[in-house]
Amino acid sequence: MTLPAIGIPVITIDGPSASGKGTVAERVAVALGFHFLDSGALYRLTALSALKHGVVLDDEIRIAELAATLPARFHDGGVWLADENVTDAIRTETVGEGASKVAALPAVRAALLDRQRAYRLPPGLVADGRDMGTVVFADAVAKVFLTASAEARAERRYKQLIEKGNSASLSGLVADMRARDARDTARSVAPLKPAPDALLLDTTCMDIESAVQAVLSHYRSKQ
Repeated sequence: MTLPAIGIPVITIDGPSASGKGTVAERVAVALGFHFLDSGALYRLTALSALKHGVVLDDEIRIAELAATLPARFHDGGVWLADENVTDAIRTETVGEGASKVAALPAVRAALLDRQRAYRLPPGLVADGRDMGTVVFADAVAKVFLTASAEARAERRYKQLIEKGNSASLSGLVADMRARDARDTARSVAPLKPAPDALLLDTTCMDIESAVQAVLSHYRSKQ
């Protein structure tokens, strides 16, 4: 197992689906000139790869093998699987549901652990996910846990889907959010939960810029 790179600061932003953690993390990274890790994209890529290869999502050994050899690239704001741009494909609800399922498999999480830690490079890293502050970067200098009501998160996802021309059911998305939350918090390995030393931010009634400033203030208070 790769040991954390000493002296390189990490800010972790964890939280449930559609809590705003990805957008907040990316903006914080830009503000600080840090690298950015969307750990959820790796799980979504793993799920997409499994679907493309016809692997059932509870075949832990096969999916862990896919995760370990994932031909993933992040370039110019896009996400690539081998030579295919899958930036939009990994954001579908089907792949999101698949990502939540494969993320519950211990062997898959183990296969992706060192891969995630390799993103810790100078001058620093902002990492978003579900276990960044509790497992992957447990020594992070600043940890944040973003949350929001299932209804608020479903409404955000609904707007995103409609803006992209996709059909969606708001009531269905609320049910999906709750099911995903239950699965993520109940899994045996790296369950979704705030780190004991994390700043808790409820974004139900908070805009993105306010959340970004709260994270930056929290990080600066730790220096």
